[in-house]
Amino acid sequence: TCLSQQLEFITPFQLYFNPDLIFRKFQIWRLITNFLFFGPLGFSFFFNMIFLYRYCRMLEEGSFRGRTADFVFMFLFGGFLMTLFGLFASLFFLGQAFTIMLVYVWSRRNPYIRMNFFGLLNFQAPFLPWVLMGFSLLLGNSIIIDLLGIAVGHIYYFLEDVFPNQPGGKKLLLTPGFLKMVFDTPEEDPNYNPLPEDRPENQPRDQDRQQHPQ
Repeated sequence: TCLSQQLEFITPFQLYFNPDLIFRKFQIWRLITNFLFFGPLGFSFFFNMIFLYRYCRMLEEGSFRGRTADFVFMFLFGGFLMTLFGLFASLFFLGQAFTIMLVYVWSRRNPYIRMNFFGLLNFQAPFLPWVLMGFSLLLGNSIIIDLLGIAVGHIYYFLEDVFPNQPGGKKLLLTPGFLKMVFDTPEEDPNYNPLPEDRPENQPRDQDRQQHPQ
């Protein structure tokens, strides 16, 4: 998306989040494209790409290993909340907030990992989103987007990891069945009774195949 804009195939005005154009002109694509644009090619763009790739991958290979549907549901849940906030905060692009959300969830699930930021700061992983927000402030960017990502990340983390473990708490974020059906490998049915010819004990062994070739 950013490359298309850089080559002037499209303009940011065709991508940004605009509730009026979405609901009155039915430009539904803006619900998605506002998450895909990180500004012109430059330091901020590559910075976001590196963090998005790194922490998305670590979450997928870590706490979401074998749970692709839950991983996709986190994307949808976070995107939905950010869109709701965007309606009231006049935010135009939410991609950076989405990146910070991923960083926040990873950092809270890995609280004891030591981090190093450009060789200047050493800190525990849970401080990483705040360090990134401070760095964004030093670059002269608005921290509203970073705060939004932290807020949505905390809401997800609290509902998924904290509240269910509290006295009287329960799991409120339930991944829809259709997502599990699409993204997760179906579990074997414990009540499945294979046909006699399909049972392992009735399958010819390799040495039998060698002695009695067809």
